Amino acid sequence: MPSTGRKFVHIAAGVLKNPRGEVLICQRPVHKIYPGEWEFPGGKVEPGEDAQAALRRELHEELGITVTTARPLIRLRYSYPELAVDLDTWLVTAWQGEPASNEHPALAWVAPDALSRWRLLAADQPIVSALRLPSHCVFTPPQLRADFASRIDRVPKGALLRLRLPQATDADYEVWTRQLAPACRERGLLLVTDRAPAQAQAGGAGGWQATAASLGELNRRPVPASLWFGASCHSAEEIARARALGADYVVLGPVLPTSTHPGSAGLGWQEFGHLAANAGLPVYAIGGLAPGDLEQAWRHGAQGIAGISAFWAAYWRD
Repeated sequence: MPSTGRKFVHIAAGVLKNPRGEVLICQRPVHKIYPGEWEFPGGKVEPGEDAQAALRRELHEELGITVTTARPLIRLRYSYPELAVDLDTWLVTAWQGEPASNEHPALAWVAPDALSRWRLLAADQPIVSALRLPSHCVFTPPQLRADFASRIDRVPKGALLRLRLPQATDADYEVWTRQLAPACRERGLLLVTDRAPAQAQAGGAGGWQATAASLGELNRRPVPASLWFGASCHSAEEIARARALGADYVVLGPVLPTSTHPGSAGLGWQEFGHLAANAGLPVYAIGGLAPGDLEQAWRHGAQGIAGISAFWAAYWRD
């Protein structure tokens, strides 16, 4: 991280998630900066200590628990007036012991969709988006058969389904959006489109995703805060523009070589991880990936994986 004159702190934070889907937040004590605000528990990574070891130590000290199952959720960097933080956040789904407020005035279990009503630290806001977004972003095949709506049960449960029809007209998009929106709600999928933001909202979609080309044409967030806004990106500059426009997530790639990008070696996992760590918002990995690559994507800072052919091979064979 470039020097800004501020104190720099590497933080390991844990998002404890219980069987009801609620997450644990803690109130900051009066003797710390931003007293009374809420945060996810955790603390400083000591010199020579890795983030996961720091996570286990800090949660044992703060909450009296022993972490047994955790995986990377999101890594982000944020600059407060007083200090700059590198926030290494982990999703904790199993632990031993009952969380206790050893260092905080209060604890609260909150549903992710209700976190916006709590006064969270500014650096923690992208974590809320990461909690609410799924691990899979599935693009539709470029051409859809008439029975497509009946086949979306092939999409992983809870996934984001992006309606992407490069050759379709606006009228075709409107028809498909209105047809797929109720089917997606019934199956617990989040439908986003990439054509005409107002049309996406009117058709019942849950969000809109900008292409890299359309991202450059925007001068403000194209949809209200009640809808998700994503963007397809290929570089740090495009990610920065998406973030400046208020994007909730980006899809970044290609990570590996693909038939759609002949001659390109792809970003590779190391470069993807670097860009994701500096993105400041959830990042999906795309390009040459399959559902089995999800854990590797998580290890490199991804929200999850995005793709087309890996999810629809059976659809094309039928």
